[in-house]
Amino acid sequence: MSKPKEQLPDHLYRVNKGYSREVPSAKLTEVFVDGMIDLLFPFRTGSVFSREEISDKLEGFEKELGGLLTPLKKSIEGDVEKICAAFFKQVPDIYDAMLKDAEAFTSFDPASESIEEIILCYPGFFAIAIYRLAHGLHGLGVPILPRIMCEYAHGKTGVDIHPGASIGESFFIDHGTGTVIGETAVIGNNVKIYQGVTLGALFVRKELAKQKRHPSIEDNVIIYARSTILGGNTIIGHDSVIGGNVWLTESVLPNSVVYQKHHAVVRDNKDISDQINWVI
Repeated sequence: MSKPKEQLPDHLYRVNKGYSREVPSAKLTEVFVDGMIDLLFPFRTGSVFSREEISDKLEGFEKELGGLLTPLKKSIEGDVEKICAAFFKQVPDIYDAMLKDAEAFTSFDPASESIEEIILCYPGFFAIAIYRLAHGLHGLGVPILPRIMCEYAHGKTGVDIHPGASIGESFFIDHGTGTVIGETAVIGNNVKIYQGVTLGALFVRKELAKQKRHPSIEDNVIIYARSTILGGNTIIGHDSVIGGNVWLTESVLPNSVVYQKHHAVVRDNKDISDQINWVI
């Protein structure tokens, strides 16, 4: 039986109107993000748009973005309309970057059959695409909204990319779940990472805000599953391979191979001479 309203705590009825007007709507942000992706890749919804329709839709999305930015007026340097115009001026370059990411997926994943499959089915691509939109706004000095966008992608894919991270062309995240890329991480071109990889900070302290806390990954690096690379001074040199389950807090020279050495025992399960005693 539900509790009568009069018995509920007073704080559940309090409304802080000032606070509610100072942040964008998370729901409307999700609508904007999905709409932008569907416009850039209309086959996701089975649509085909003429030039005029694309122009009209972009104008509509510019208005939507303006609505999302309006609550942030006090914390934004510059006019909302100018920021919207500057963002949409970037969209063609952002779209080209997304296509290069999709091509990287098709080039390196033997399970992929087409770019359309990548765009429709791969969580890593979706997370990168949202990051690229959010990063564009982050670069224009927009607070909060880019984080809402990336957290939406995080919730859907398990890939956590901070919009402040700097990521080059042809970026590939395979599988994706559990991947973390911190705010000040710098990633070069043609980098490939797998599920569970963390590019993180050595310390989590508030006084380190605005400092380089996360590693730099140079061009053509591969980082395999569940590896952790920490620290703002840590640089992974170009053309290196970081094996699975590696823990790194220091730099690696270019063309290195880093791996966790372990010993695995394989035997016939019919041989019980050295049977393990299991206790439950």
